[in-house]
Amino acid sequence: MNAKVSARNVFEGRITALQPGAVNAEVELTLAGGDRIVAIVTQTSVRELGLAVGGKAVAIVKAPWVIVASDDTPLRFSARNQLRGTVSAVTPGAVNAEVAIALPGGALVHAVITQQSVAELGLKPGVAARALFKASHVVLAV
Repeated sequence: MNAKVSARNVFEGRITALQPGAVNAEVELTLAGGDRIVAIVTQTSVRELGLAVGGKAVAIVKAPWVIVASDDTPLRFSARNQLRGTVSAVTPGAVNAEVAIALPGGALVHAVITQQSVAELGLKPGVAARALFKASHVVLAV
C-alpha cells in the first residue's frame, strides 16, 4: 500500500469469500499466515474497489476500535472478528495502554485500552488474549 494511514492495524491479504447482500456485502480477507478478517462494506464499495474472490485487499482497523478479552472468558460476543493470540507487548500510558497481540499466523493486532483493563485482565507478554472488533469497523483498501 503506497498511502500512509494513522491506524495501527493494517493487514494485507487475499479475498477468500464475498457474500453479497441487498445493501452491504461481507468480505473475508485471509492474511498470509492464515488469520482471517471479516469486513462489512457497501455493494457500491465492492464495485468501486473491484473486490472479488482471489483479489488482494488491505484491512485497516484503528487500535481504539479493538476490544481485548481474556482468552478464557465465558462470555460470547457479537463482534465478527475474534482473533485469538498471545500478548506480545504492553506499552503503558497515563490513562490508556497499547496492547499488541500476536496472532498464530504472525500478524500483530494493536489495541488501545485503559490501564485499569490491562490490570483487571492481567495482560502482560505471554498471556493468551483475544482481539475483538466489529466487521463494520474494518475499512478495506485496494
